[in-house]
Amino acid sequence: MPQFRGQELTCIRGERVVFAGLGFTLDAGGALLLKGPNGSGKSSLLRLMAGLLRPASGALAWDGEAIWSDPDGHCRRLHYVGHLDAVKPAFTVAENLAFWFGLQAGGSSASAVEAALEAFAIAHLADLPGRYLSAGQKRRLNLARIVAAPAPLWLLDEPATGLDEDAVARLEDAIARHRAGGGMAAVSTHAGLDVEAAEVVELGRFPAKDGFAAAGEWEP
Repeated sequence: MPQFRGQELTCIRGERVVFAGLGFTLDAGGALLLKGPNGSGKSSLLRLMAGLLRPASGALAWDGEAIWSDPDGHCRRLHYVGHLDAVKPAFTVAENLAFWFGLQAGGSSASAVEAALEAFAIAHLADLPGRYLSAGQKRRLNLARIVAAPAPLWLLDEPATGLDEDAVARLEDAIARHRAGGGMAAVSTHAGLDVEAAEVVELGRFPAKDGFAAAGEWEP
């Protein structure tokens, strides 16, 4: 079974050390719940885990192998949902999902798209262009794409923002089903998102170490 691990991670944004000495372990079926005040590094940690940023020091490994040894392979094994929506305004809701399915899994699958639409209760919007969606509907569509095509690692940055109670419940169910199938999830949240038996990572507990050099080197 796969394992995703971070060791002694230090993140620097601009000239500020956001966190230092941070570590985590994610096993199949596991979840991390990232908490902390604004600016504590929740989004930065998710971007490190996605390979979108490199740490100033420390290591990130999938099954013991540094993610940078195969960045394309790491990209294929994850879904990342950030603050901005990834909705193409000229595409319909169904076309947006089909695009993301093809990008992640290759080819097309009408059944997978239909299941994802149903999972987040947006089947009635299937033929509506993205430009006409409300903020909450765009959020549902962004989350529907993570269930349209399989990927073992979900990285979700404040995924409950803009969602009503029904959509939050559907998100919680999607995360639970993903984990039950051996998937992993790392979720940052200020809201009361229920992620059962998740390990809580308090980002405010990893301040810069005394004497840490801002020019620290990446350790593969």
